[in-house]
Amino acid sequence: MSLDPENTLVMETTKGKVVIKLRPDLAPGHVERIKLLAREGFYDGIVFHRVIDGFMAQVGCPHGTGTGGSSYPDLKQEFNAEPHVRGICSMARAQNPNSANSQFFIVFDDARFLDKQYTVWGEVVEGMDNVDLIKRGEPVRDPDSIVSMKVMADAA
Repeated sequence: MSLDPENTLVMETTKGKVVIKLRPDLAPGHVERIKLLAREGFYDGIVFHRVIDGFMAQVGCPHGTGTGGSSYPDLKQEFNAEPHVRGICSMARAQNPNSANSQFFIVFDDARFLDKQYTVWGEVVEGMDNVDLIKRGEPVRDPDSIVSMKVMADAA
């Protein structure tokens, strides 16, 4: 499988490397935001604040509590038909469908009840075993974090 370096994220976590294939074909606005924040170093050091066994690992809140986002405006939803299955990366949001900003989650197991209600923007193509090792909790005590997240094109 060949990856487009401009549409691939390399995320180093406290549990190891995770490679995410971005899907601008599904959610161009969300992919653009994730890449912008990654390039600014926004995600570096941010913790996985909500990790539910058999469901998902959520990250991207600058406060580490699930209450915050970036300084950019919230995104308009880009719901799509991509199924929420193991390895899918999707945007977290509040009740308002147009409230996604910087928080996202990686799905551990099938979560098809989220389909067409949350914006899928990528999928883990390498390192899902490392995602499986992320410490569980709501909130997580002594949580794992993203050490760094870069667009592959910039890391070369």
